[in-house]
Amino acid sequence: MQQLFSDMQERFETLYRAIEAAVADLPAEALDWKPAPDMNSVTVLLTHTAGALRYWVGDVAGGRPSGRVRAAEFETRDVDAAELMGRLRAAVDFAGEVLGELDPAGLGETRTMGQKDETHSVGWALLHALEHTGIHTGHIQMTRQLWDQRNE
Repeated sequence: MQQLFSDMQERFETLYRAIEAAVADLPAEALDWKPAPDMNSVTVLLTHTAGALRYWVGDVAGGRPSGRVRAAEFETRDVDAAELMGRLRAAVDFAGEVLGELDPAGLGETRTMGQKDETHSVGWALLHALEHTGIHTGHIQMTRQLWDQRNE
């Protein structure tokens, strides 16, 4: 695997571990808890993070369609932590597989995706996947902190 892609996979692994730590020992009711009506639960954030990682690295950068239904990610409820972390683990592992197949010479290639026919380079899609995963890692960590402090 090229160094750039190896480094990117290491960052995905680091974010995975941060999410794993944030979810550790959360009771079942905490997973679907929302700090406010217009906020997402840990369940939704994990489901969406896994789906988006799979999409941006696999579908867009790797050209391997997943059939993702983004809207469904935001309706997810009543999934246990092991299943949620399994979904994220699968997405991180899949990202590593795709990254192992990419050639840095193709980072400038463009891809058109979505119903809006948006066009982005492979490099942009990979950077967005990393950025997006990092942002939602922070959301999950903050939701955990809010859960822990709600009755103090």
